[in-house]
Amino acid sequence: MSLDRRIDTALHQAISGAQGPLVPPQLGAALPYAVFPGGARIRPTILLSVAQACGDDRPEIADSAAAALELIHCASLVHDDLPAFDDADLRRGKPTLHRAFGEPLAVLAGDSLIVLAFDVLARAGGAAPDRALRLVSTLARRTGSPFGICAGQAWEAEPQVNLSAYHQAKTGALFIAATQMGAIAAGHDPEPWEDLGARIGEAFQVADDLKDALETSETTGKPSGQDAAHQRPSAVQSMGVEGAVRYMKDILGGAIASIPSCPGEARLAQMVLAYARKMTEMPVSVAGK
Repeated sequence: MSLDRRIDTALHQAISGAQGPLVPPQLGAALPYAVFPGGARIRPTILLSVAQACGDDRPEIADSAAAALELIHCASLVHDDLPAFDDADLRRGKPTLHRAFGEPLAVLAGDSLIVLAFDVLARAGGAAPDRALRLVSTLARRTGSPFGICAGQAWEAEPQVNLSAYHQAKTGALFIAATQMGAIAAGHDPEPWEDLGARIGEAFQVADDLKDALETSETTGKPSGQDAAHQRPSAVQSMGVEGAVRYMKDILGGAIASIPSCPGEARLAQMVLAYARKMTEMPVSVAGK
């Protein structure tokens, strides 16, 4: 089964587990609205790719981990789009959840997705309790504070921002979770995988900063120019466009070298290289500079 199919199946199973006759109808509709159709599913794809590189001896555990990680990511998007933060109208080419269902339902849907993510991991614990416990701990660490996406969001309220720390928490945290959870799901030590996740995450955030500054809502499927509009820290603001492109390439230059030794190291390196090429080609207007 392809990685895309594994991720989609696991997510549908997770969402169906949160449905039922006693679920308030609007909340029941809001949850799948937040998750489907998905974006690139980059984080769960990296997680499953690492699990495969490490042997993937318990694919059911890896699939649950991938679904949980993506549910946290989807929840973060729902909350990021709220009027209290970005006040965005579009996400993945359709109205944001609070525009479609109202702000109270968006808050509750985001909260529900977070809780559902940990429920998915808890249910997987029956098959491999030791791995499930480490997965819960890793995902919690990269979701909350001080090392998770909540801390990343909080950096935007600070008068002075450490750009690297901001990027590592806001975006890098879930990429670190992806690489480490992939290793855990396959029974490997997660610590050597932190550097790879951090590098991919920081490069991804710089690429996102470039797209926000240079591309349109029609090409990205979400509002553009948000960093400038909300006076948020960004690589483009700090380094300029060409400086941000060089910085992103420097980060990616060390990503492949940081892959720990594992049975599927060569295949994983090819996957990381493909992501690197895609990111350095975007946005088109600065490619090659």
